[in-house]
Amino acid sequence: MSAGEQELCWALDPVRFAREKLAFEADPKQALVLGRRVRRGVLNCSRQWGKSTVAAVKAVHRAHFLPGSLTVVVSPSERQSGEFVRKAAVFVRKLGLRARGDGDNSVSLLLPNGSRIVGFPGTESTVRGFSSVSLMLIDEASRVSDELYKAVRPMLAVGDGDLWLLSTPYGKRGFFYETWAGGGEEWTRVRAPATECSRISPSFLEDERKVMGDRWFRQEYLCEFVETDDSAFSEEWLKRAITPAVRPLFGGDPTPPSGEEGRDYGGR
Repeated sequence: MSAGEQELCWALDPVRFAREKLAFEADPKQALVLGRRVRRGVLNCSRQWGKSTVAAVKAVHRAHFLPGSLTVVVSPSERQSGEFVRKAAVFVRKLGLRARGDGDNSVSLLLPNGSRIVGFPGTESTVRGFSSVSLMLIDEASRVSDELYKAVRPMLAVGDGDLWLLSTPYGKRGFFYETWAGGGEEWTRVRAPATECSRISPSFLEDERKVMGDRWFRQEYLCEFVETDDSAFSEEWLKRAITPAVRPLFGGDPTPPSGEEGRDYGGR
């Protein structure tokens, strides 16, 4: 196989690229995230599953094989974005490439082919002004605010870029939960609990369950969206409390339930 043919194989097969060029062996769930191009993806994974590492591999593959492209990672804090970019820099060095900061952003990598990987801190006021994003990765998405999420999404418009949300759950709230629970068929969903990860031992998980308690364990390691501590009522109770048969106190015209047309539900 010629060098050109080898490069083409790596470009078309990110899992093989990760294994042969970056010395990263993806497990089956990681291969689902890496293996094919997905326009909209959600990764709901356990703590210590390796989501940031997988995302860094994905970012480096895109930057390496799409010259001049822009990949951005959004995290709750600048420290987390910086950690992600450092992981990406390690993989870039394994390719034998010299990368440096882009000169404009404090958390960034500029590859020799003109591609950039830029990390954003978790504040809405600092992320405007970017466009033609090829790949957007929102790390720890359950901890990123809805306002920041809405501020960064327009960056994908011009380049019709790909978007991945990556996180461990943090209650039934926010865009990460809403996208996972009802985002529509355009989203590819990958769930990766710790019980399916060979790198995390059953004995460790059993110890964690005893220390953390069932609710936190289910959230942190089983990828379940459990009720938050500050919720006075469960989501299920609230859904069951809603009925079209009750007239709103201040305006509105509820639709009567089937077979009840014409009945007055006013205060009598």
